Formats: sequence, structure tokens, C-alpha cells
Amino acid sequence: MGSCQIGPAFLIYLDLSNASISSSIPNWFWNISSNLEYVILSHNQLQGHLPNLNIGEFPPNLHFLSLSSNLITETMPNSIGHVSSLEVIDFSSNNLIGSIPSTINNCSHLMVLDLGNNSLSGRIPKSLGQLQLLKSLHLNCNKLSGEIPSSLQNLTSLDVLDLSYNNLSGQIPAWIGTTFANLVILNLRSNMFSGRLLPSMLSNLSSLHVLDLAQNNMTGEIPVTLVELKAMAQDRDMGMYSLYANGSSYKYEERLIVITKGLILEYTRALSLVVSIDIPDNNLSGEFPKGMTKLFGLVFLNLSMNHITGQILESISKLRQLSSLDLSSNNLFGSIPSSMSSLSFLGYLNLSNNNFSGKIPFIGHMSTFIDLAFTRNPNLCGAPLVIKCQDEDLDKRQSASIEDKIDGGYVD
Repeated sequence: MGSCQIGPAFLIYLDLSNASISSSIPNWFWNISSNLEYVILSHNQLQGHLPNLNIGEFPPNLHFLSLSSNLITETMPNSIGHVSSLEVIDFSSNNLIGSIPSTINNCSHLMVLDLGNNSLSGRIPKSLGQLQLLKSLHLNCNKLSGEIPSSLQNLTSLDVLDLSYNNLSGQIPAWIGTTFANLVILNLRSNMFSGRLLPSMLSNLSSLHVLDLAQNNMTGEIPVTLVELKAMAQDRDMGMYSLYANGSSYKYEERLIVITKGLILEYTRALSLVVSIDIPDNNLSGEFPKGMTKLFGLVFLNLSMNHITGQILESISKLRQLSSLDLSSNNLFGSIPSSMSSLSFLGYLNLSNNNFSGKIPFIGHMSTFIDLAFTRNPNLCGAPLVIKCQDEDLDKRQSASIEDKIDGGYVD
């Protein structure tokens, strides 16, 4: 790319994604057209560092900049704040290091900031809270530390907040529930958050479709305000995830990694199908929340590896969209509801390592699951486990006795 010259000067859209381009980005590249609005160089082998240009050296009307999925290294330059016209910055899936420059707050029109899948470190800059038009913030899969800055509560337009797979700590702020009324995706998976899951955190998230707090150190009970996640009880909006439209064919497409059914799945265009609560591998306690069965739109539910007690309610059959249910490694007890046999979309079930008892309702759709879904429940019996129930042995003895009498009568 260093010896290439591109034109003409009136160029507005430049899409060179998936073009097998290697080497670094030369400084002259940004001067090929003062009319450039969209630059997409994603999915190449671009190397080196991002150019540290002065004010006036970037195209003045640049709105969309995607350099995702390349091999770009070193730090993000402070000069990124000079491009105040930017609405989308996507530098995801590179090898960026260092801290996020605080000058990014000068990009006052920014709607999407995706810096996920890099090696950025340090704290989340407080200046991000000045990006009041921001709708999508991805800082996932980095090495960020510290607490979530309180300045982020100024981002009242946020639809997506993904801070997963970092080293963030402290308590999850209660203001998340009172500030982000439009939030659709909240992903804080695999950090070091601790403390109780406060009721106010879920009290106003009426638009939320994805709640992922897995692999943290949350304690206490799951709040009863869970029932106020109203979007999880409604029909899905199939067009809600193209956040950057503006009449242009160049849209930023949301992405989300979902761990379900023992698989790691990436959702893009099918993301609107995902309605999930994922809170495994914490230290949550208390009873299985009754309000959970009112979230009729749930597709994925994972509360495994906690200390949750109580029984599964018969009303769980109301979750007719449920595709994956993992309640393993808790302290649940009682019988498994026979109503679960009507969950016809259920493709993955794990109730292992609990204290369930009685006969497994191995009827209807429940008969499609193998023994691994029920193991390590000492008082469970019946198919598909090899442990027979007492009434089964009694039935067999009675049946055998009746057959003997019939056979005896026939011989006579």
C-alpha cells in the first residue's frame, strides 16, 4: 500500500475490506480525497501503527472509519480526537496496546466506539462520558482495570455496553439500571466485579435483551426486579441491531459472542434472535426467582455454578421460546416439573449436580435428553438414568405376577 496512489479527489466511499492488503497505512492515504466520508479497511493484513496526524491532515468530513481485523500494533494516537466528525470508530480485533486516549472525547458526534479484542490496558477514561450521542461501546477482550467510571452514566443514549473479558473490579454501579433505559445488551462477563446484585440495577432496563454477568464474584440473591426486564417478555424486534444507518449502505453491524449449549457462538445478523440471561460462575444465593418464569421471550438461561436453592416452578413451561437451560451446580431440590416436557424448542438442558429427587419426567420433549443432563443428583431416578425408581420395581413385580397367573391359567 505504501507505493499505491488512489483517486480521484471526489472519492466519498472507500471500501477495501477483504482485499489481502498488507504493510502499514502511509500518511498520504488520508489525503487522497478531502471528501472522504467512509473508509473501510477491515479484514486485511495491515501492520504497523496508526498514523499520528495533525489537525487538518484527516479528511474533514470522515464519518465512518473501520480498521477492524488487521494486525495493527502500538498505541492509539491522541490525534484520533482531531477527527471530530467521526460517528463510527471500529478498531476491533487488532494488537493495539497502551491506554485509550482521553482526547477521544473530542469526537462529539461518535455513535459507535468498538475497541474490542485488543490488548489495551489502564483505566476506562472518564472523558468517554462526554460522548453523549454514543449508542454502542465495545471495550471487550482487553486488559482494562479499575472500576466503571461514574461519568459513563451520562451516556443515556447507549444501546450496547460490552466490557466483558477485562480486569475490571468493584461493584456494578446501581445507576446502570436507572440511566440506561434504552440498553439492549449489557455484557460484563469475565471480570472481577463483586458485591450484591442491587435491585435498582435491573429496575429500569425495560429494553434489555441480553444480560451477561457470568464469571464474576457477585453475591446475594437475584433481585425480584428481574421481572421488570419487560423486553424479555415481548416479541423480538428483528431490525433493532443495525445501529448505524443514516440512509447509508455502510452500516455498523453489532456482534455478540454467546456461550450456550457448550458452544461459543458469534451472532451478527441473527443477533435479534438472542434473548438471554447469563449469570453462571458467581456466588449468588437465595431461591430460584419466581419472576423468571414471566420472561416469556427468554431463549437462553444460565444460572449454573452458584448457590441457588429452592425448586423449579411448574410455571417454567411458560418459557416456550427457551432453547438452552443450564441450572447445574447449584443447591436446587424437589422434583423436576413434568410441565418441562412441553418445552419443544429446548435443545440443551443441564440440571446436573443439584439435589433434585424423585422420578425424572421422561415424557414428551424431556425424553430427548441423555443422562448427562441429570447426573449427580443422588435422589433422582428413572430413565435416562440407570437408577430405577422403587415404583418401577414394584410395577415390574406386579406385572410379572399377573403374567405368571395368566400363563398358569392358560396352561390349565
